[in-house]
Amino acid sequence: MSGPESTTPSADSVPVTALKGVGPTMAERLSRLEILTVQDLLFHLPLRYQDRTRVVPLGALRAGMAATVQGEVQYSEIKFGRRRMLLCTLSDGTGILVLRFFHFGGAQKAALTKGRRLRCFGEVRQGVNTLEMVHPEYRSLEPSDEAPPVEPYLTPVYRTTEGVHQQTLRSLVTQALSLMERDGIREWLPEEVRLEFDLPSLREALRFLHRPPPDASLERLEAGDHPARRRLAFEELLAHHLSLRKLRATMQRHPAPPFDGDGDLRQRFLSRLPFSLTAAQRRVAEEIGRDLARPHPMQRLVQGDVGSGKTVVAVLAALQAVENGFQAAVMAPTELLAEQHYANFRQWLTPLGLEVAWLSGQLKPAERKEVLVRLADGSARLAVGTHALFQEAVRFHRLGLVIIDEQHRFGVHQRLALREKGSGEDGHPHQLIMTATPIPRTLAMTAYADLDVSVIDELPPGRTPVTTVVVPDSRREEVIERVGRACREGRQAYWVCTLVEESEVLTAQAAEDTAALLAGKLPDLTVGLIHGRMKPQEREPVMRAFKAGEIDLLVATTVIEVGVDVPNASLMIIENPERLGLAQLHQLRGRVGRGSHESSCVLMYHGALSEAAHQRLAVLRESCDGFVIAQRDLELRGPGELLGTRQTGMLRFRIADLQRDRGLLAGVARAAARILADHPRHVAPLVERWIGERSQYGGV
Repeated sequence: MSGPESTTPSADSVPVTALKGVGPTMAERLSRLEILTVQDLLFHLPLRYQDRTRVVPLGALRAGMAATVQGEVQYSEIKFGRRRMLLCTLSDGTGILVLRFFHFGGAQKAALTKGRRLRCFGEVRQGVNTLEMVHPEYRSLEPSDEAPPVEPYLTPVYRTTEGVHQQTLRSLVTQALSLMERDGIREWLPEEVRLEFDLPSLREALRFLHRPPPDASLERLEAGDHPARRRLAFEELLAHHLSLRKLRATMQRHPAPPFDGDGDLRQRFLSRLPFSLTAAQRRVAEEIGRDLARPHPMQRLVQGDVGSGKTVVAVLAALQAVENGFQAAVMAPTELLAEQHYANFRQWLTPLGLEVAWLSGQLKPAERKEVLVRLADGSARLAVGTHALFQEAVRFHRLGLVIIDEQHRFGVHQRLALREKGSGEDGHPHQLIMTATPIPRTLAMTAYADLDVSVIDELPPGRTPVTTVVVPDSRREEVIERVGRACREGRQAYWVCTLVEESEVLTAQAAEDTAALLAGKLPDLTVGLIHGRMKPQEREPVMRAFKAGEIDLLVATTVIEVGVDVPNASLMIIENPERLGLAQLHQLRGRVGRGSHESSCVLMYHGALSEAAHQRLAVLRESCDGFVIAQRDLELRGPGELLGTRQTGMLRFRIADLQRDRGLLAGVARAAARILADHPRHVAPLVERWIGERSQYGGV
């Protein structure tokens, strides 16, 4: 199929305004559904289907069914209760059904009088005395109209937007399918790939998904595992994979400064550390070192579980840049995590005579101005900060390495902006990305196909496994007593508050109330409090006091999820854990078990737990391995939670679902290699079809 079909005219690029009924207003409404062309309309697949291909006898109806019925109106009346309503009783000789209308006019009442024959479609529900349909779709049947035809295929139900109704979309899709049948649609999957993976043609798949025959399996269609839908998911995953492979190849062609350095700073840094690197840290540091010595940009992702020592590896990379006369910038998604990095880098690097600059949105204008000058003239060799690092006013003297922590929390434009700051006569800066959210291999293959991946799969010696228990909040008094005992024995504890609402105001209020309650119940302990609404200069002294052992019990919101290291803290209570993802709970739990003491995490849930919540919390009880937990999080909650896909740009799929379609990923990688080798002309059209201009984001 790589030959004639790829050059003939087709429906791919026809604007949606070419369809009858689409003027400027309708085109603007369709654009809200990301429908700009006939191809977009064809890829706007049904969410579900209704079976209107047969008339169901009234006697065979059951509550919960969606069905087409027909019969004669036996009785019609307007009833007055809390709301005025029109009730019609329909009969077909096998049973009766009540039609209930709350919104109706005189014409409608006249059309639903006794003796009228109707065909209706709607959801059947249990009424007061009999089954009923509320506001069904209906049409009158003429007496001569003995057996009007039913629908020839399952009726699609599409995602809509204001001003674009189901009937409008169905009518437009009918036109789009006719256009496709007349002009074709370009087939960019080579025939040998389709045969190897047993995939129907694009035209067959689209025709089937918009017009499934009456005998099609509704269950398979709606579960997304029908071959027709798999065909489209395969092509979309392939396009994403190819775009990342293409990006990787493009980046490899860019120049970057090779950092070969003498290693002096790195040796001095390592000799001052009070511990030795683990074998995994040494391996990953060597992989990064080799990348940085090459004349094209490093693009490496370092995954490591909570507490595996990623920061030390990042410092070694930064020192390699500095040894070669360049600057390094470290960007973190939250003030608290950025502050922790700043404290670590400053503590480790100031004795080596290096200045570390701090840049956040909280700086006073005079402080900010001074930092900007020192970054621009190169006297500050390292910069640590939040998204403030990529604001327009920030200029680097010679930025050679960008280190991004928890990359998936940044929007794509933000990451691209920081990389561009280092692009100049020396080429592009090297990029090191770190995450404490382990990504399962199947997901990493798709999400990070443009990156080399290193894994720190070993915890430093002395880290003790954390025992996790799940208890109802009816045992709150018992839990408070346990906290009191642990603190009196010289340990420290966290008490983490979460709320349903995504409101920092309410969560902060809950934390304040909890801190006051615990201080009242445990008067002999010092209770501290931090939450997201406190300014960094308010949080920092509290964290410092907790770290120094001056605070016994720290009440906090999830702001302590990352970056806080207090080896003496050995007990954590998490309220309402059922409201958080497994990956986030694992991150929180990683705040304890950092010393040599036996550590515990108590997950204290509210109310009755659903079966799904039971399953999820059981995973945490059974495992302390971040990769095992990440795989289960992927299975139970999908990839969005692990990758923050709402922001990634690259991972917004129209049809594919990384969880449901993960079985396709290995085949996608094989097909991508074959297309790059044998059909390179197909790569750009595939990427354009599925990703368009978003493909540039992958370079970040």
